[in-house]
Order: sequence, then structure tokens, then C-alpha cells
Amino acid sequence: QVQLVESGGGLAQPGGSLRLSCAASGFTFSSYAMSWARQAPGKGLEWVSSIYSDGSDTYYGDSVKGRFTISRDNAKNTVYLQMNSLKPEDTAVYYCRFSAGTGDYWGQGTQVTVSS
Repeated sequence: QVQLVESGGGLAQPGGSLRLSCAASGFTFSSYAMSWARQAPGKGLEWVSSIYSDGSDTYYGDSVKGRFTISRDNAKNTVYLQMNSLKPEDTAVYYCRFSAGTGDYWGQGTQVTVSS
């Protein structure tokens, strides 16, 4: 079955960095665009970034543009989110996801907390 497992979250100081990973299994990873989304405490889901199936195109939300970088390794069935210059407002649970004909698939999420 489809599985998306995020890791790499934790506590970071403002201005610091974290790298999230999402390990995928149960589907042909290299055939699908992948995305990251986040949900801050008390707020709705926010799209963060997407990457095309072969990594040729990437897209970012305005709130993270210039600070976050999405990438993927199709040989490892893994998508990454490098987060630099972190701000307290980046505190959220981060999810990876993709859409297929059979529906939307989400991981369980990883908590990122940015605080001094």
C-alpha cells in the first residue's frame, strides 16, 4: 500500500535550518509530482512547495520562496525540503503528499518548531 513517511523535524532557532525527508513506497514514485504542505497551530493547511516528477520544475509559496528548497531522489524514492532562515511563523506540522487517480495521499507529518 502507499506509504509516505516524513522525518527530520524538530526544534530549530530562528535563522537556523532543518532538512525534512519523505520516504515513499507502494507506488511508482518517479511518475508523480510531490508536494509539501504545512499546518500551523490553530490554522488551516498551507501549500508550501511542489516538484515535478523528474525534478525539472519546482514551485514555492510566497511565504517560503527564497528560503526553502524542494528536491527529490527518484532512485531513493525520497523527496526533501531544505529549510533555511527559519522563522517562528514556520512552526507547523509538515506533510508530504501527492495526488493520483485513486485519490490524495498524505504522510503522518513531522513537527517543526522554530523558537529561541
